[in-house]
Amino acid sequence: MSGATEPHAGWTFITNHARVLAAIAENQSARVRDIAAHCRLTERAVQKIISDLEQSGYLSHTREGRSNTYRIAQGKILRHPAEAGLTVAALLGLLAQVDGHHEDAPHTGAVAIEEV
Repeated sequence: MSGATEPHAGWTFITNHARVLAAIAENQSARVRDIAAHCRLTERAVQKIISDLEQSGYLSHTREGRSNTYRIAQGKILRHPAEAGLTVAALLGLLAQVDGHHEDAPHTGAVAIEEV
């Protein structure tokens, strides 16, 4: 996981909860510090999000020495009524596809994408 370059202000299409969950799916033994850097969040925000996800049953952890190993409840249904029937696994699959496209594939097509 790479370090954050700058924080983001304003709204986004993907929630911070989804970002943290995707980062954990990528590395189940990632440190909060690394997740925070990857997601461009503070460590405190990541701790709160992990707590939210655990309290809602989407995530659990086991303590191994001084570190945690996380386990994602892949079959759990997403919370919003508009996503009724969609699982965490479906969400993570979509995010993995987007992440793979973002890192590996050049942007093509009629729409210009501008980095801000």
